[in-house]
Amino acid sequence: MRIALVHDYLSQDGGAERGLRAMHELWPEAPIFTLFHDPERANPAFRQMRIVTSPLQRVPLAVRHFRWFLPVMPLATESHDLSGYDLVLSSSSMFAKGVITAPETLHLSYCHTPTRFLWTDRRTYLDQNVPTPLRRLLPPIMVALRSWDRLSVERVDRFIANSRTVADRIWKYYQRRADVLHPPVDVSAFTVGQGAGGYYLTGGRLVAYKRFDLAVRAFSKLGVQLKVFGVGPELRALRGMAKRNVEFLGRVDDIARAALYHDAVAFVHPQIEDFGITALEAMASGRPVIAYPAGGATETVKSGETGIFFDEQSWENLAHTIIRFAPERFDPARIRAHAEQFATPLFLSRLSAYVTERYREFRDGRFERR
Repeated sequence: MRIALVHDYLSQDGGAERGLRAMHELWPEAPIFTLFHDPERANPAFRQMRIVTSPLQRVPLAVRHFRWFLPVMPLATESHDLSGYDLVLSSSSMFAKGVITAPETLHLSYCHTPTRFLWTDRRTYLDQNVPTPLRRLLPPIMVALRSWDRLSVERVDRFIANSRTVADRIWKYYQRRADVLHPPVDVSAFTVGQGAGGYYLTGGRLVAYKRFDLAVRAFSKLGVQLKVFGVGPELRALRGMAKRNVEFLGRVDDIARAALYHDAVAFVHPQIEDFGITALEAMASGRPVIAYPAGGATETVKSGETGIFFDEQSWENLAHTIIRFAPERFDPARIRAHAEQFATPLFLSRLSAYVTERYREFRDGRFERR
């Protein structure tokens, strides 16, 4: 069986890219088709893989300023030549699901979320990424991209969602059913800690929808120590609202991040995530999570056992929750055991079995497209 992997683009190292590396571990001979590859920003592991890029790779400025090239990304995606492959597995949160495959090729799409800037975060995307004078020009382009996005889902034979939250979105925006397979968490990279550092921790990509402003405001008001790791467009605004007890660490490597989790009292997760890898990394370190009960957190955090929820997405409610939070009530070993249910080896086993069975059905004429 000849397999090809497809990913939107390789210019960052988030949860989707970790999932892609896990997929490649299962099928190391599979090439990765992608719009472009920025070796300086992507994980170094991709340099050892066969990467097939689109014509965008050769366009000046496209790799570093790719958002300005959104109107041509559908065409670039369709340029991937996937002839000769028996199975295509796309890893998509934007355009990768829109590749064109032959009738004799099975296309499974692992969907991290329906295209966020087209459906769920349209206004935020405009505000953060497009200069004010040009915003009037973008709506017609967005309409065209939304039409293509809706059309592209018909090219997928079966969707796999990374959470029930994303499966619900796929149904809402695409009217397609999706099987759920939670993404991999490298549990083995973390060790169980006791919160000896005395600080709370939050972090990730510092973008508006992740609502790190709630944590910064709450801890600034309380005077309790908070450490924030990560970089992003919200960093300057977050620094501006923070008091001296809030420390911004910037980009941290895997070893430093594991140490931060290990010594934290708890991890603060104020956002609505598609799944939420960072919360599970904290739990793999035996640390409880203080989360807003929406999105992926409802599938990973067990209230009273691996963390607690705060009821309203406001800094006031989060602050009240922190005041009454009692970390001594949580058993680090039990939290770690819960996180192990999402470990990478289990993901690999489940994905391999799923893909093998779907392809067998497809080959034998028993496959049901839904």
